[in-house]
This record gives sequence, structure tokens and C-alpha cells, in this order.
Amino acid sequence: MEEVVLLDESGAVAGSAAKADVHHDATPLHLAFSCYVFDARGELVVTRRASSKATFPGVWTNSFCGHPAPGEAMDLAVRRRARQELGIEIDGLRLVLPDFRYRAEQGGVAENEMCPVFVASTADVPGEPDPGEVDEVRTVAWAPFRDDVLAGTWPGISPWCADQVRALAPLGPDPVHWAPGDPGALPPAAFLAD
Repeated sequence: MEEVVLLDESGAVAGSAAKADVHHDATPLHLAFSCYVFDARGELVVTRRASSKATFPGVWTNSFCGHPAPGEAMDLAVRRRARQELGIEIDGLRLVLPDFRYRAEQGGVAENEMCPVFVASTADVPGEPDPGEVDEVRTVAWAPFRDDVLAGTWPGISPWCADQVRALAPLGPDPVHWAPGDPGALPPAAFLAD
């Protein structure tokens, strides 16, 4: 049974719960992460969430998201999730938005997360994503993706991805040169192994 870390308003651990029981109309605040993966050509891997997912089915979003297990370091959880969801290994993992937080609702189900954002690279082309998580994978150049998301013209983008792109845009035009975020700004419940 997969568990997520529940948080208080300061971002400290407030317990844990089964992931299957957490997402509903009154989803408690919990710890998550998002990752933006760039391939060998420098293009962003974007995914369309599986139509079978309970939250935000069928929407386009960043490369992948997930939840660290209780006691699991964020960077290890990100690497684990890259393998589970997309079947890829990632390199150069960097924290870029340590204090990102959002709440979003769709169809009576809410997301409510403190969700640090990471960037990474991969030499792999996602060929066998988990069909329970991902319906489609594409690679796109960062600049037009960013511009379309900011203009509201990318069709069916997840609300967290839209908010993250707005926060990432000021970091500069080239993701390779985005400055790393301060690990000290992570929620107190989050920690890095490296």
C-alpha cells in the first residue's frame, strides 16, 4: 500500500495516509514533487495523464509527479518515480522551486500539495510508460511550450503545471542554466539524500 506524508500548514510531518484514501473533495495537505525532464536534444518531456486516473485524467502536464513515501528522501523518490512512471533513468537532478504549493479541484476531487519542483535530464526516450499513469508522451522545445502555457493556448494543461511554468519562466530562457533552489526552503518534512 502506497502511503503519502501528511503535512501541517508549516510543512512539518502531520502523519501519513494511504494514497488511495487521500484524494477526495477535502484532500488533506500532503507532500509531493514535480519533475521537468529534458532529453538529449534539450527538449522537454511532457505527458498526458492516463484517462483512468482519479485526479485530472487526460490532461497534459510536466514530465511526471509523485509523492515521497514516509521517511524517503525527495531526490530518491523523484528517481524512483521516473523509473516507475516513464521507465527512464534521470541525471543531473536539481531542485529549482523548493517552496511551490498549490490546490486545484476537478470533478469534486482536490489536489492539495506542497510540491517542490525539480529539473533533470535523460538520455532515454520514454518508450514504455506505465499505462495506469500516462496515456501519451511527447517532447517539445521549452520556449514554445512555456509561451503557449503562459498564453493559455496549450490545450488541456494541468493547473499545477500552468502555475509551475509561470514560476519557472523568470529563471531564464534556458533550463540548463536555471539556478538551483535553496534546499533550506523545502518544507520541513522534505529532505534530500545527496
